[in-house]
Amino acid sequence: MSQDVPHIKTAPRWDHISETITMLYLAVCQIETSVCDSNKSVAHLTKAFTRLANHNQNLNAYIQALPKTADSQTFKDNAETSNQDMQSTINESIEAFQFYDRISQRLDHIARGLERMCEVVSDTSKRNDPNAWQAIQTEVKSSYTMEAERIMFEHILKGASVKEALKIYHHHFDNSENNTSTDDDDIVLF
Repeated sequence: MSQDVPHIKTAPRWDHISETITMLYLAVCQIETSVCDSNKSVAHLTKAFTRLANHNQNLNAYIQALPKTADSQTFKDNAETSNQDMQSTINESIEAFQFYDRISQRLDHIARGLERMCEVVSDTSKRNDPNAWQAIQTEVKSSYTMEAERIMFEHILKGASVKEALKIYHHHFDNSENNTSTDDDDIVLF
């Protein structure tokens, strides 16, 4: 008499590499969704500020076209001052958008680097291949637009801690901010 023994399912073998890959892909997805969501808001704000800048220019043209009477001159002077303040605020807002664009690009580069790393780690033929890792490092380094980022990258590769590398980055970034020469660290909006 045979006894029916229920089939016992065994849990898949736990593997730290698979778990690492899963968490890295999750990080990529979180970066992607954050950038996508914030891009929608920034696109809306950019359109609003463009319209505001156009209205400001039109208002300035109307002010300049006012006749030169004593009453209108006072109004004109006050309106010009207000118009200049508004233009200054618009310019500051555009600069803030430019910094957001830089952050968005950085996050996209990080996501691409993490994705490539996951591909290498998940491929057993590439996992221990120094050339595959060198290719990722070359791609990551080429994505940097600022000298401070490249210097930080080099220090990390040489074994610096995150704290040390960030200190080096901030030192070089602050120095480049104080330098008025134009280089590839300049920000270009969209």
